[in-house]
Amino acid sequence: MKRLVAIVEDEVAIRDNYAAAFAREGYAVKSYANRAQALSAFAARLPDLAVIDISLEDEPEGGFELCRQLRSLSAELPIIFLTARDSELDAVSGLRLGADDFLTKDLSLPHLIARVNALFRRIDALRKPAAANDTVRRGALTLDAERMQAHWQGQVVLLSLTEFWIVHALARHLGHVRNRQQLMDAANVVLDDNTITSHVKRIRRKFQALDPKFDALQTVYGMGYRWVE
Repeated sequence: MKRLVAIVEDEVAIRDNYAAAFAREGYAVKSYANRAQALSAFAARLPDLAVIDISLEDEPEGGFELCRQLRSLSAELPIIFLTARDSELDAVSGLRLGADDFLTKDLSLPHLIARVNALFRRIDALRKPAAANDTVRRGALTLDAERMQAHWQGQVVLLSLTEFWIVHALARHLGHVRNRQQLMDAANVVLDDNTITSHVKRIRRKFQALDPKFDALQTVYGMGYRWVE
């Protein structure tokens, strides 16, 4: 069955252009002009990927609200912002809401498709049946690749795909410092330093919400990050 990509974009020409590109790549595509249309459709069936603009018709930040609502429906649904807005504040805001990637519309269509294909490869890798060495246990942390779940002290930590891979990359190399490039390679994404920092801060907040004393994810200033027991 074809994977379903949902495009939420209010400009018809741009929406049709993206839809045609994804269709040529073999994806099923559904397109929506605004948040209300998208939410109505998502209530019946979630897509395999949501590609969202920030400004949607009469809602200057409708995409942000849609991302928040989608995250309440699914912690694991891949979400990408694709927008003309390129400020650092917008990128950080989108990632804090749980998006897996933040792209700007000056990105070429081949590059966009390559990023989406890479994201689905990550999903496929996580969904492969887990062998014994695919389950990572580090003290109170357990990472289950088969179910794409992280547990801390027996409680589920709701991580996005990018967040899961970052934790996975750190926990597999306990105590070793991983720099930003190594984390990007592990997550199979291209992100700037500020975006990696935002992901790490979000990961910390999620663990600290379950355990206020959480301090396993450490920053090594000027070098990167490490996971300790």
